[in-house]
Amino acid sequence: MDLKRWRSGQRAELLARRRAISEAQYRQWNASITDRLRAGFPILKSMAIGFCWPFQMEFDPRFAIYEFRRQGATAALPVVVRKAAPLKFRQWWPGAPVTQGVFDLPVPDGTAEVRPQALLIPPVGFDAQGYRLGYGGGYFDRTLAALSPQPLKIGVAFELSRIATIHPQSYDVPMDFIVTEAGISHVGNKGLEELAGPGEALELALAIILERSADGMSHPND
Repeated sequence: MDLKRWRSGQRAELLARRRAISEAQYRQWNASITDRLRAGFPILKSMAIGFCWPFQMEFDPRFAIYEFRRQGATAALPVVVRKAAPLKFRQWWPGAPVTQGVFDLPVPDGTAEVRPQALLIPPVGFDAQGYRLGYGGGYFDRTLAALSPQPLKIGVAFELSRIATIHPQSYDVPMDFIVTEAGISHVGNKGLEELAGPGEALELALAIILERSADGMSHPND
């Protein structure tokens, strides 16, 4: 298989699906995902959260971010430093100074650099094993590979972005959770496992955070 060509075709098809949804449907699905994030991951209110400005009808995380910030969270947007390098994150708040970055999306201008403890990552597609298909630049894969301990990785997408597999490679990094308008799934040993409710999501998220914190303390020089 020509993986690059296959992924390019999948990406085009998934983006076309997303752009075809109505404004009313978009708002409804967006509200559902926002509600699930608030209910399942209240721990985010005490964390530094990296998120992406919505692009091409992606889930819009700003409503959830406003709420988590109001409760004490720090929010940060990604910055492309250079091609083929990990992303940096800089603090963002409503009214923060910004400049235009890649795809003309806003990038914080001169604000403090932030190390995200959690990431809300909008995939173009996601598969049954919790792997994400991005836009093809590899920025998030390189960023996640460079972060230790790993942040809490929450994929946020509409159900129409679900595919059977992305044919993951060694450089692909699975999410910890996928949140869609239909529910919250945890990425376990057997792939995506739909959770019964927000309480289960919170319990698993806390366990992941504690495990990674302990691992980070045991490897202070990494």
